[in-house]
Amino acid sequence: MTSGHLSVRVDPDMLERLDRMGKLEGMNRSELAKALLEEGLRMADFPGIVFRPGPAGRRPGLAAGPDIWEVVRVLCGVNAAGEEAIARTAELTDLTLHDVRIVVRYYAAYRDEIDDWLHVLDEEAERLKTAWEREQELLRA
Repeated sequence: MTSGHLSVRVDPDMLERLDRMGKLEGMNRSELAKALLEEGLRMADFPGIVFRPGPAGRRPGLAAGPDIWEVVRVLCGVNAAGEEAIARTAELTDLTLHDVRIVVRYYAAYRDEIDDWLHVLDEEAERLKTAWEREQELLRA
């Protein structure tokens, strides 16, 4: 897919804010503006979803709750399907059925992205477990 061009005029204060936030996020002004525009469109498509900064990058989450990947991890782990899976996930996460349905809708639209988050988190957890096990071996010696 080729990218299109969009020209937008903004006041100097907004440019300064974009530059400042871009430094924190490790992006240039244009990359950050594109990311924020994408996030804004997703939030409009999925009311209740927000984006949060973090050490591993910006990630989607419920406005008044956990990150999307956290709820998906529970959803994929329940031994149920359909509405029962939604109900069990709501019960286990202390979320409303409505919130779990928002997560399901978002996950259906951006499954590869969320699955990538889960994969990276699983790799990091495995790395930390291995490091801890090595430390424990040293402490027993």
